[in-house]
Amino acid sequence: MATPNFEQLLEAGCHFGHLKRKWNPAMAPYIFMERNGIHIIDLYKTAAKLDEAAAALKNIAKAGKKILFVATKKQAKQVLADKASTVGMPYVIERWPGGMLTNFPTIRKAVKKMATIDKMTKDGTFDNLSKREKLQITRQRAKLEKNLGSIADLNRLPSALFVVDVMKEHIAVAEANRLGIPVFGIVDTNSDPSPIDFIIPANDDASKSIEIILDTVCAAIAEGIEERKVEKVDNKDAAEGEELKPKRSRISRRKSAESEDAAVETTENEVSAEGAAADEEKAAE
Repeated sequence: MATPNFEQLLEAGCHFGHLKRKWNPAMAPYIFMERNGIHIIDLYKTAAKLDEAAAALKNIAKAGKKILFVATKKQAKQVLADKASTVGMPYVIERWPGGMLTNFPTIRKAVKKMATIDKMTKDGTFDNLSKREKLQITRQRAKLEKNLGSIADLNRLPSALFVVDVMKEHIAVAEANRLGIPVFGIVDTNSDPSPIDFIIPANDDASKSIEIILDTVCAAIAEGIEERKVEKVDNKDAAEGEELKPKRSRISRRKSAESEDAAVETTENEVSAEGAAADEEKAAE
């Protein structure tokens, strides 16, 4: 997991903040200077915070838990969808469905509705409907797919939330805070960092800036998933080894028992031979 260096972050434009008059004073510790009325973010702090966030996300992925990615702004949507898909994580790039976290069972019902429509299509029920009903169901399915298709595999609440613009996604952040779900976020100079557990101070408007940060966190998540797979294989091998041990001990016990029986038999034969010899001597006398 390689964190981008100062030059790479600079080239991606991660240092550009917002206009000075739009700043949030809580972001002061992450601002390096002001140039031409625009705040410049301290990229050394960005690199350190990105490294910290990537390590935490890696551990979550290693534990086999899900991270929900959220970005509904135009310049981040496609990048986020591509990156999250590569590591098999759920994401939201259309409108945030209100109550998605706080009212999760209702969202699951909507996802199940989508699965029911798919089942109808496969078993032939759909073909028996009228043209109007077919059109209504098809439209409903398309709408559900657009809003919830990317979270179809999310069967339980995510263990973390990754947000690209914490101001735009304030509802998602508020829901996660309410449920105690840790929030990772790209925080610009105009945003309030207080509701975010893992702050990544950077430009959240430039697609290059968003992409370099997502590349880093997704690479860390991929590492965590890979390590989990390796651990599973190792544990399986260890378990199989433990199962073989009792079998080996049973075999060794059987062998030792057989050798003991053989020894007893030999002794008995020797005793009977000695007895026979003694009888012969008596007869001779």
